[in-house]
Amino acid sequence: MGRLNDKPSLAVLVKEYFLITVGLTLYALGWAMFLTPNGMIGGGVTGFAAILQYATNGLIPISITYFVLNIILLIVGTKILGTGFGAKTIYAIFMTSIMLGVTQEFIPVDFVDEFSQDSKIVCTVLGGIMAGVGIGLSMSQGGSTGGTDIIALVWCKFKPASPGRVILIIDIMIILSSLLLPSYDRNGVLLPYPEKVAIVVYGLMQVTVCGYAIDLYISGSKQSVQAFIFTKKVNEMADAIAFDMKRGVTVLPAKGWYSKEDKQVIMVVTRKVDLNLLLRYVKSIDPDAFLSVSSVMGVYGQGFDAIKVKTKK
Repeated sequence: MGRLNDKPSLAVLVKEYFLITVGLTLYALGWAMFLTPNGMIGGGVTGFAAILQYATNGLIPISITYFVLNIILLIVGTKILGTGFGAKTIYAIFMTSIMLGVTQEFIPVDFVDEFSQDSKIVCTVLGGIMAGVGIGLSMSQGGSTGGTDIIALVWCKFKPASPGRVILIIDIMIILSSLLLPSYDRNGVLLPYPEKVAIVVYGLMQVTVCGYAIDLYISGSKQSVQAFIFTKKVNEMADAIAFDMKRGVTVLPAKGWYSKEDKQVIMVVTRKVDLNLLLRYVKSIDPDAFLSVSSVMGVYGQGFDAIKVKTKK
């Protein structure tokens, strides 16, 4: 029972790219407002780009390193893995590069200083949450910032391993690499080694917070509900949900035990974010309809998640 129309319309594509842009903007703001002003680091290509920016005292901006490294990784990934990187991934890389540069240049210094007065732990947590929510929003619409994801895919092609574990190892190596390079704060002062060690700890904390925020957002946006609709206008209701809402509909035979009448019940499985739309449709067609809505742990098949269980040969 998936969505009946798998080919996205222009309106759907515009909505997806808009939400990807919003997510990438949040991601860049998380770095520009909380992390880079405090000399914080993190994992992925952005984390390495931040380390290089601090090491060169700002001569190599984070946006330039991010863009160049991702283009190189895209070329290598395409050559090894094939042309499997979609337009959304390329768009996300270009847009993130722009946002990382724009946000650092146009956010007022006084605004940044106001947040920098708080403890670095607070800035690390807030930056990690904002970056994680931004990535989660982008990923929920099919966007990907590439980066270490491409490295993990290439690694797993030649040596079987968990992509998540490979990405985690790469992130830790990137954070630890900051100890091998000098680091200057935004006033041009060389940081002492003990402070760099503390920043490494903050970086590990940022990766943890960011990953947790991504998981929470993705699991929330993909949560599904199952609705049973009891109505006298079965045909009209089913047609509206199937052809107007573009959702899968199953009509089940039922029998009212009190009335002893044979009836039909509509069953619909959809994303939780679409529940309000479903309720509006039901109310507009039959205000007296009876509904039973429950959350489901997992929905697999057309329009939902793919079954990833390995089968024995």
